[in-house]
Amino acid sequence: MSIYQKILGDGTRTLRIRRVLHLEYWLNFLKSVLYAVVLAVIFRSFCYEPYQIPTGSMKPTLLVGDYLFLAKYSYGYSRYSLPFGLPVINQRVFFKQPKRGDVVVFALPTDTSQKYIKRLIGLPGDSVQIIRGVLHINGVPVERTIIGSFKDVDTGAVSNVYQEKLDNGVAYRTLWTGINLDAFPATTPVYKVPKRHYLCLGDNRGDSVDSRFSDKVGFIPEENLVGRVVFMFMTKDFSLIDFIKNLDAGRALRRFQYSSQPD
Repeated sequence: MSIYQKILGDGTRTLRIRRVLHLEYWLNFLKSVLYAVVLAVIFRSFCYEPYQIPTGSMKPTLLVGDYLFLAKYSYGYSRYSLPFGLPVINQRVFFKQPKRGDVVVFALPTDTSQKYIKRLIGLPGDSVQIIRGVLHINGVPVERTIIGSFKDVDTGAVSNVYQEKLDNGVAYRTLWTGINLDAFPATTPVYKVPKRHYLCLGDNRGDSVDSRFSDKVGFIPEENLVGRVVFMFMTKDFSLIDFIKNLDAGRALRRFQYSSQPD
């Protein structure tokens, strides 16, 4: 073998080694990406899922653009715990009963590709009605007090702010403008919640498409529950200057309040 052939052979061998190492690098990189994606899907499906508020139906509690996290394990798991509602789980597993007053995210019964966020008011077997703006559960009026007013920065409308306090001690704020009484009447029919279903309302009672509208939302099946709001990450009114100067994040970077005295 000539020196030329030897050099050429060594060069070919080196090129092959480089190609193998290059291929090995990219295979390892793709493995790392795949592992990261799998871990992210597992975390999102079984631990916590981010959610951004799309509408004003939960004002004044949650504002458009607020970014929060919901706990996926709060009520157990169903097919809607998984991405795209994949039918891997046939029924709800590790189920835990929701509590009245929970703020929940659910797959819309009329279009399960959409997720709504509302406050859970009616449990299975409950009778729920609004009479002259006052919420009644099983014939008993919920304690309601005017605590101020709220000016909507999006529309400029001014509404009364009420505090409602449920029988389990959960208190929260609601809005009622009383402007659009045709779509959102002050007195509703009695809603009898079926077995394994829930009734959910927006805190913005005069501007929320919720369980009062049977053709759009209706009662929420148990399996459609996705999770319970537990953490406020970023909010529309967050001020970086206030946070730096006073270490005050406002409503952001804190556990979501389910106390008897909301702040």
